[in-house]
Formats: sequence, structure tokens, C-alpha cells
Amino acid sequence: MAERATIARPYAKAAFAVAREQGTLDRWSRWLETARGVVESDEFQKLERSPGVSTEQLESLIAGICGADLDDGGKALLRLLTENGRLDFLPEIAARFKELEAEDRNVAEVEVVSATALDERQKERLAAALRARLSREVRLSCAVDPALIGGAVVRSGDMLIDGSLRGKLERLETELTG
Repeated sequence: MAERATIARPYAKAAFAVAREQGTLDRWSRWLETARGVVESDEFQKLERSPGVSTEQLESLIAGICGADLDDGGKALLRLLTENGRLDFLPEIAARFKELEAEDRNVAEVEVVSATALDERQKERLAAALRARLSREVRLSCAVDPALIGGAVVRSGDMLIDGSLRGKLERLETELTG
């Protein structure tokens, strides 16, 4: 996974630089997210493994689905990825692009996984605490995982806060068994 991220990083940085220079960050973000969804789909994966389907056909498929959001710069990136056999790196490129965009806009994308659904008041309090800690605007993405038993796990970039009961029990087990 780290190798894929390392390979995707220069593509994402170049794409971000072009989009920022042209003032088309939103457009690039949309088409990259669309392309990410296409490449991650089961249908695309089957087509990619099919011996009768060329990478140029896969490129055309992605371009067609992305539609009007795909400008000349985006088409050039798709062509480059096709030529280098890297179309399947679009999910990592899109993820890194999104990180660069959030960083540029001083926004932290925060994933919160809790044992039970958070109500609006809890989300607001958590977002306020994270804004103070990160000194950035915060965009929460919430999910529920009952296996956490209680509490929540909060992730943003390299930051991980495991306040789940499952996490605490695992740490206690490690301390007791040494």
C-alpha cells in the first residue's frame, strides 16, 4: 500500500498544481472522485482483467463516465496514466489530491467511527474540540461499528485517537500480559 501511495503522490501533486493554477480545483476533485469510483467498481475490475479489453478502451470508459468535468489537463493525465500502465492508481491519486485540496483550504478531513450513532450535538462538540486541536476547519465523516463496544476512533491524516472501549481493553490486555 505504501508503495502505491508513493507512486501516486507525484501524479496527485502535479494534478493539484495544474488545477490550482487554472482555478479548477472543484472540477478536478469531482472527476477524480468519479474516476476513483469507476476504477474501484467490480465491473471495471472485471473489464481490466479481460484479455480483449485494452488500456485505451479503459481510458475511454473512464473519460466517458467523467464527462464534462474532464478538461484537457485531466485527459492528459488519463493519457499519461494509460501510457505508464497506472490507470489502477486513480484511487490513490484521488485520495492524495483530496488531501492536498483540504490542506490548501485549511480543512481537516476527520473520520469518526463510533460504537453508536452520534447525534448532532455530539458531532458539533467533537468538531469544535478538533478545530481547537488541529487549528483547522473540520469536516466530519461518521460511521458506526458496534464492535467497538463503546466510545469512538477518530482519524485525520496521521492522527489517530482510539477512545473505544475495545481499544482500551486491548491496551489493558497488552499491559497485563506484558
